[in-house]
Amino acid sequence: MDSKTGQGDLPPWCPKADDVDMKMLLSPEQTAAALPYGALADEIEGLLRDTTVVVPPRIVQPLAHGGSLFVMPATDARLAITKLITFIPDNATRGLSAIQGDIVVFDARTGERIAILDGPTVTARRTAAVSLLAARLLAPRTDGPLLIVGAGVQGRSHLEAFHEGLGVQEVWVASRSAASADALVQHARGLGLRAQRVVDADAALAHCPLVVSCTSAQEVALRARPRADAFVAAVGAFTPRMVEWAPEVCRWLAAEGLLVVDTRDADHEAGDLLQAGIDVHALTTLGDVVRHPPAQRPGGPVFFKSCGWAGWDLAAARCALQR
Repeated sequence: MDSKTGQGDLPPWCPKADDVDMKMLLSPEQTAAALPYGALADEIEGLLRDTTVVVPPRIVQPLAHGGSLFVMPATDARLAITKLITFIPDNATRGLSAIQGDIVVFDARTGERIAILDGPTVTARRTAAVSLLAARLLAPRTDGPLLIVGAGVQGRSHLEAFHEGLGVQEVWVASRSAASADALVQHARGLGLRAQRVVDADAALAHCPLVVSCTSAQEVALRARPRADAFVAAVGAFTPRMVEWAPEVCRWLAAEGLLVVDTRDADHEAGDLLQAGIDVHALTTLGDVVRHPPAQRPGGPVFFKSCGWAGWDLAAARCALQR
């Protein structure tokens, strides 16, 4: 036990305040460079094993014009972070990202600010890295094709993460906006992938064992059942009122497959599952899977519901400071 801090041995990755530029302000490009998807997924897995991590409930404050302000603190033995972001669903009409804000990182012992990371970049990359980790652990098969429904920021980050982390070589893209879908297809081809735009996402489910749904989640986008060997990362709906997947599909998945949520916060945030009348509190979390790995990959489709958690942002801060 450290007599000064009252803490036991600290993980070897932990930076000391003297080792870090106390005014480190990372641009979006610098933040992205500090968060490779594979390394970030590894850090998330390590965080889920770290007993010093504390993440209180986040505050979601509705804003006057339909948006939300999120205040999301988290801490471990060395670091304390607060994520301060806004989510404005119609920002695309203004040429702006739906998510704005920053992650502020402090030394947990001295209280000194260590760094400020770009909030939208962290959100995109850590969300995709969480899905990547879940796919590593649970996907019945990882060879693709990958179907991405929703061609925004999360569609792009999940495309990159599944290509980098799983070796996916083929992607199908569905979006209400043909221009957005075509742009993501071109990005995929620029990475060396085979890529195509599809008009009917429900029909495409029959051909794709990997699925990511990352729509604006203002209405049901998917009404067909995934394949029996599918892994679905559902990330678009992160409040009780949001939804991407039809309730009858969610109930079928609960009966025939495996439902896993990212954290216990999903108990009151997993809109797809809550609107389907599913007892979310009874579902396994990603942390449960990490700490108690199944003896074999599950049979039937896997539906991973991601709602977000400040612990993922803490993992991103840990990853960035290592680099």
